[in-house]
Parts: sequence; C-alpha cells; structure tokens
Amino acid sequence: MISRTMLEERERRFLSPWGMKSADTRGRVYPEDEAEYRTPYQKDRDRIVHTTAFRRLAYKTQVFVYHEGDHYRNRLTHTMEVAQLGRTLARALGANEELTEAICLAHDLGHPPFGHTGEHILNMLMAHHGGFDHQRQTMRIVEKLERRYPDFPGLNLTYEVREGLVKHDTDYDVINAEGYEPELAGTLECQLANIADELAWNTSDLDDGLYAGILDVADLAEQPLWQRVMDSLGLPYYLPKLDSLTRARIIRRLVGIEMTDAVEYTYAQLIEHNIQSVEDVRILGRNIAGFSPEMREANAVQKRYLYEHFYLSYRVMRMATKAEMILSRLFEAYVREPRMLPPDTQRKIEQGDEEMHRVICDYMAGMTDRYAIQEYNRLFDPKQRV
Repeated sequence: MISRTMLEERERRFLSPWGMKSADTRGRVYPEDEAEYRTPYQKDRDRIVHTTAFRRLAYKTQVFVYHEGDHYRNRLTHTMEVAQLGRTLARALGANEELTEAICLAHDLGHPPFGHTGEHILNMLMAHHGGFDHQRQTMRIVEKLERRYPDFPGLNLTYEVREGLVKHDTDYDVINAEGYEPELAGTLECQLANIADELAWNTSDLDDGLYAGILDVADLAEQPLWQRVMDSLGLPYYLPKLDSLTRARIIRRLVGIEMTDAVEYTYAQLIEHNIQSVEDVRILGRNIAGFSPEMREANAVQKRYLYEHFYLSYRVMRMATKAEMILSRLFEAYVREPRMLPPDTQRKIEQGDEEMHRVICDYMAGMTDRYAIQEYNRLFDPKQRV
C-alpha cells in the first residue's frame, strides 16, 4: 500500500521548490487524524466533491439556464474544466496538483442560481444586511453551512485550500483575505487556480456562444486571438459555415495556445524573481502566475467582445430579467412570511444565531436554477400544488 508518508516523500522529491508540500500544511482549525493513504490536500479534494453544494452545481447557470439545452456548460461542468486545467498547469510547473485541484473544485460552491445575475440580485436584496458575493458565500459553506461531521462545522479544510479560496482573484471575484495574511500572495497553486478559471470561462463561453448561434464569426474575424488561432490552423479568419468539428478544433487550439502562454510566462517569472521556496512566492505580495502582456491584452479584447455580444445578448438578458423577478419575489415572500420556509431553515431563524435575512439568503443561494423556478411556481401559481 502507498501510504501518506510515502506520498509526502514523493512530493519532496518531485515537486519544484515553489510547490506547496502536503507535509508542510498549516493544518486545520479543528485537529483531526489524517488519512493513512491520502495526503491532507487529497482529503480536502474528496470532502469537497462529496458536499451537497458541489452536487447542486449541476443545475446552476454558467451562462445558459439548464432548460436552454443539454450541451451548454453549467456551473458543475465549468468547475470540472477548471480543475482539469488547474492540474495541467500545476503538473507543468511542478506545483502541487491536489492542492490546485481542491481549490478549483471549491471555487464556485457559493454561486447562487442564475449565475452572476443571481449574485447581483441577491447582493441588491441584501444591501442593508451585509450584502452578498459568491466568494464569501463559498467560505460560509466550507466553514459553516455544510454540516457533515459531528465534531466541527463545515469541512475543516486545510489552511492552504481556504487561503486559495479567499485569494481567488479573477474579474468576477471580490477579494477579502482578512484573517489569511492579505499582505502576502497566495501559494502558486492558488494563483494557478485563478488562471485555470479565467481560461475555462473565456474559452468555453466562446464555444457556447458559437454553438448557440449568438456569436457571429464575421465579428470574431476581427479579434486578434481568433486570428492567431486561425493562422495556427491554416484556416481563413471568416468561415461562412462553422461546423461542429471545426468549432471543436478552434476551441481546442485556443485552450492550448493560452495554456502554453501561461506556463511559459509563469515559469519565466519564477526564474526572473529567483523563487526558491513557497515563502518566496508569498512575500512577493502579488501574483506571479499569469499570462504574458500580449495574451492579457488579447484576452481583454475577447472579454469585451463576449460581454457586449454574448452576455448582453437578447436571449441571455431575457433569462436575466426572469431571474430578477423570480429571486426578488421569493426573497420578499420569505421575509414577509418566514413560516413558508422549510422547517430546518425556520429553526435557524428561531435559534437567533444568524439574522433572518442572512438565513434566507443562505437558503436561496443554495437553490439550483431548477429548484428556484419550481419554488416560484409553487408560491405564485395558484394551480400549482405547494
């Protein structure tokens, strides 16, 4: 049997100096025995996968609500893509794959139904009660809301995984690393999870937008990143008909180009700054992992294009308007009459450990798109059974 100590020794031998070693973890808030044949980060990864919050991601929006089609990404498939990309980045750079994977798998646990629209709506509804953002909600889930163990609340994850979640830094994340040495950068594994997340949604949203017929290849032909991909494939910038195999080739090549850029640039930065340890990564005080300046600019151009032509497209905006109506009316109904909430949620309010609005927000943030739509129909359609 390959024991934990053997796995930890293998890390000592094969990880780069800047890779976080499992044996060097700062540990857990509540002391517990580690597994005989899993490292602490492998244990964290497994705990995350077995949570209710993780399973709910299957029916939470990435861009399209579940009933728009079976082939679009949802929050779970996005998370799995992020984890796969994160592991590849970590392996190429000699970082800890399991730590990177654990951060990637947990990074979106706090997302509410209906994607970033849902987050914006809940934040408005909670404006006078502490607000809402999915990153803070992720921490509430892993530290408090998931109750799976008799000896402690939450999942009791290692410090490095929790730090990776609070320092998850992309365009859609609000950083508040209080309690986790905010003056220091996260581990390289934390930073690689940032890259994997950005790479995943930037490429998969392009893929979904093309599949949905919302994005126009004629417009994309003007994008520098698209031109670079098409040049590498020997294809013209504009294709009057984009079949599924060609679309797959383009997205696959785009992922490869971005991955190669991130690996090569990050490695060059590690060498340039003479990084010799995990502490060297931290004391730099800023992220060292990332894309080259040229790739960052090309990605920024593509993000602006996706925002204007995809995220604000009429199909996406129609669902966003529906989502605002659904979540707003549910929230107002629960606040007006909390006895409509499930008994266990009512008990949380009665216990008084959390303010009523926060308990309701936690309940709604945990909803899937499907459940929120069903609950809306149960409460506001007189013909529906409650």
